[in-house]
Amino acid sequence: MSLTREDKAAQAVSVRESFANATATVLVDFRGVNVELITDLRSRFRDAGVEYKVVKNNVVRKALEGTDLADNTEFAAPLAGATAIAWSFEDPSAAAKVIKNFRKEFTDVLQPKGEDEKLLVKCGLLEGQVLDAKRVENELATLPGKDEIRASLLAQLMAPMQNLVGQINAPAQNLALVLDAYRRKQAGE
Repeated sequence: MSLTREDKAAQAVSVRESFANATATVLVDFRGVNVELITDLRSRFRDAGVEYKVVKNNVVRKALEGTDLADNTEFAAPLAGATAIAWSFEDPSAAAKVIKNFRKEFTDVLQPKGEDEKLLVKCGLLEGQVLDAKRVENELATLPGKDEIRASLLAQLMAPMQNLVGQINAPAQNLALVLDAYRRKQAGE
């Protein structure tokens, strides 16, 4: 079923909004991946808060008209063949991590011996900067997630307080150890 001109225009507006609101974007070539795996991948994207759509390349080009990406040849080059787009709106590394973990889990299906690899990352966007496929998988996918950053920050904020409590309790603990040693000595232990 082909899209009408109005449908394409509406889809272009939706794609433009997704690009504008996303913290990071990953373009994926999904050719050769069966429906069951794509359905599983879509579910994982949903669970991670990532929007995943298969979009015609011309619709993407139309959506990006008038933006910095419209004239970016580094971004335009991968817009060929089957393209799916994964937009991360909160955690910039979410889409890249889902793809990397999915490819790792299904290596035997996605990278069969003697055949071309499947589910390939074409490129990515992070804060307007175009990342090639290797940088998406090696850098973006390894960035700490929002929850990891929060945990690290919380640990750093709590460390001085924990040290203070330890210092305050140290004299009482040392006194208890000395008294226990004295008791043992008196008891002949």
